[in-house]
This record gives sequence, structure tokens and C-alpha cells, in this order.
Amino acid sequence: MYKLSPSDFAYLYQDCKFCYVQKIKRGIYLPSMPMPGVFSAINTRLQGNLVGKNLKSLSSNLPDGEVIAQEKFVESIVIPGTSVYLKGKYDLLVRNSDGTHTIIDIKISQPGEDKIDKYKTQLGAYKFALENPKFGESIKLTKLALLIFYPDQVSFENETAALDFPHTWLEVPIDDANFMSFIQEVDSVLSGTEPTVSEKCKWCLYRKSYEPQAKIVDDIPF
Repeated sequence: MYKLSPSDFAYLYQDCKFCYVQKIKRGIYLPSMPMPGVFSAINTRLQGNLVGKNLKSLSSNLPDGEVIAQEKFVESIVIPGTSVYLKGKYDLLVRNSDGTHTIIDIKISQPGEDKIDKYKTQLGAYKFALENPKFGESIKLTKLALLIFYPDQVSFENETAALDFPHTWLEVPIDDANFMSFIQEVDSVLSGTEPTVSEKCKWCLYRKSYEPQAKIVDDIPF
């Protein structure tokens, strides 16, 4: 059985199938590219200040619902008809006024409608995991959304610089059939012939250039 991380779907899987398979099947990870500390700090404060509050406290044009959880790990059952399961950490869980739930992924990024297609599989994965958990009770989700913040104006008051972070709410349509089709595709990639090295992937190109040199270094006696 293979563990799939929802956060890999938007970039690693789409960018390079070869590198994706190396990570999932062989535990060979790409070099770490940590988020700069300032972005982590902003993200943590944005999320933490919303927990326990209604979304409308941020803006009256947001849906009615209380943020009840922040950055929780979820793990799914094995997805029927495949050899994979999902495990990852969502950003925010909201209890809607009708008792159902919304999963929200926060992004500090330029807003744009293209983000919906980019992250729909990641959000769909959280939905499946919450509704089909390996442990605990199922949580019914009726909405998936991106809450995007991007700095706009800056002001200087009382010896402090204040950045204005306007928000953009993008609701992601729920399409369970499309998500299952995507997961079956991923499962086929993992169970099939190993993908070829990509000529567009910077890590594949680095590996192609570096490995011959590494062999020379390894053969030098010390």
C-alpha cells in the first residue's frame, strides 16, 4: 500500500511523474525547499486568529460558519479499487450553519481562478479522508474552498509598518467522480512501468548532470 500526501498533487505529481514515483515507492525525496520563515509566521497567525470565530468576522461576504479546527492530520482508508491511501494535514475545518462542514486551504499567493483547478485534487483528497477516515467518525463535507491572502498596501503608524492583506474566497466545486478518476490514474502510474526521466524537470536535469560526477568522486580513494 502506498501513502499519498494531498499536498503533492498540485505540484510534484503534475511537474514530474518520475520524481513522484521515486518519492512514493522508494522514499527518495527532492531536496527540501522550506517556506521562508516570514511566510510561515504570517500563515500561522492568519489561521490561529480564525479558530473559534465565524468566517463572517473576517468579512461579511464570507459564508456563515465557525472555524473549529486548525492544521489537523487526516488519514483515509485504502481507496477502493486501488493500492493507495491518503494522509495529510489540512489548514482549517469549518462547521457550517446547517451542521455540515467546509474544508479551507489558506494560500499566501496571487489570487486567480486558475488556483481552483490547481488545488482541486488536494482539497478533494482532504474531503475523501475526512469522509472515509481510517480512525474516528466520518465528517460530512459540503464545501471546499481556498482563502487566499496577498499583501497590498502598507502604512506606517506608531513606529510600526502594517501590511494590508485583502482576502479572496474561491469555492472549489465538489466533483467526487473526477477525484476518483484522478486517484485511479495515480494508482496506475505507481503500479505501472516506471515513468521516464523528464527533460523539463529541473531535478531530473540536475540528477542527469550530477550522477556521473558523483560516480567519479565515489571512486576516488581517501
